[in-house]
Amino acid sequence: MSKFDLNRFNLAKIRLGEVPIKLKRVSYPKPKVKNEMLVDKEGNPIGTKGDMYTKVIMDYILQNGCLDHNPRPHYEDFYEGATYDEEKRIVTTKEGKKIEVGVNESVKIKENGLEIWVPAHTISVNNGVECTYDLSKGESPMITLRPIATKASCAEILWIYQQQSNDLVLFDTMLGKNAWEEKEDIDNWWKDWALRNKDGSYKLNEDGHPTIGSCYGGTTGPRNMIRREVIDVIKGNIEKGIKPNPDSRRLITCLWQVDDFDKEHGLKPCAFLTIWNVRHDWDGEDYLDMTMVQRSSDFATAGCINQVQYAELLMMVAREVGMKPGMFTWKPVNVQLYDRHLDQAIEMLRREPISDIDATIKLREEATSFDEFTSDDIKVLDKEAIQKVKTRNPQLPFPLGI
Repeated sequence: MSKFDLNRFNLAKIRLGEVPIKLKRVSYPKPKVKNEMLVDKEGNPIGTKGDMYTKVIMDYILQNGCLDHNPRPHYEDFYEGATYDEEKRIVTTKEGKKIEVGVNESVKIKENGLEIWVPAHTISVNNGVECTYDLSKGESPMITLRPIATKASCAEILWIYQQQSNDLVLFDTMLGKNAWEEKEDIDNWWKDWALRNKDGSYKLNEDGHPTIGSCYGGTTGPRNMIRREVIDVIKGNIEKGIKPNPDSRRLITCLWQVDDFDKEHGLKPCAFLTIWNVRHDWDGEDYLDMTMVQRSSDFATAGCINQVQYAELLMMVAREVGMKPGMFTWKPVNVQLYDRHLDQAIEMLRREPISDIDATIKLREEATSFDEFTSDDIKVLDKEAIQKVKTRNPQLPFPLGI
């Protein structure tokens, strides 16, 4: 068994003037890996390759991660009907529970209650484990240790690179939601990074919709990024003035555009760089390989999601250019676990992955053009597999550091 050093963690928090945390458990089985797969007691492979990397990375962070000293995000804890004694720094909930407000915490008065802003600390490593999947052999970054919103994650990658949009209503529409029409609000996780006016109301674009500003779709759109910098290079679109050269080592897209940050924007890109290469393999087939570099990964929340998204992006581009999807490599740099995610990470390390399901990423055979793909054209788990994951390894809460 491995053990997370909670005492060391809390001593570091106390030195920063923070409140120590409590965990349900601090011990978990050390991941057993053979031939790049998790194995059971008898040495048989279990779960997916994504399950293996997930356990290995979480174990690595828990054993080697360091506490950040100046957290940029925070948690927002709302208490309806609560009161605040500013002198004693005590919040009293409507049920009578008293909450001490730490010196680095702040209280925001809301219309029907109080909101406590708590620093969202993480432990992290700066040399994240590189993950590589041979998509041509069905290797998958999908995990079975908890449910993953695969359709929403696919819609998001299409929103950024295909629709090239920063419009949050469009993203809701791609998810089949109509919250804007019903109550003029947003119903997806990007809501917390929407541009807002001083009074807290949304800043609206020319269509009267909230946006996230100049990053992500605000970066890809003006550059027509995937088509101009990847697809049309590979396809040799002379009208774009790009010399056809599928063997180029310069097929690169980058969301980290410093000039964009001078404009209004929400979240700066985390998964920001893709590098594409064609491989003429000895089997006579042409494969499209891609590496995605990620500067920062909130691993428990989105590590799997980001990998699945970019594997799907690789597969869609490969389909359009008439090649087979090959090696997808994820190169994370700073990989972190938030302090409110430590219980969940340890729980996932204690869980058994699920082997009796197909977790490979599949594209609908008739879908050939990147411009026409929808999230319905991409499947990871079927309904039966989704239910198995929900039943055996149910969802865990992951409070968002905003």
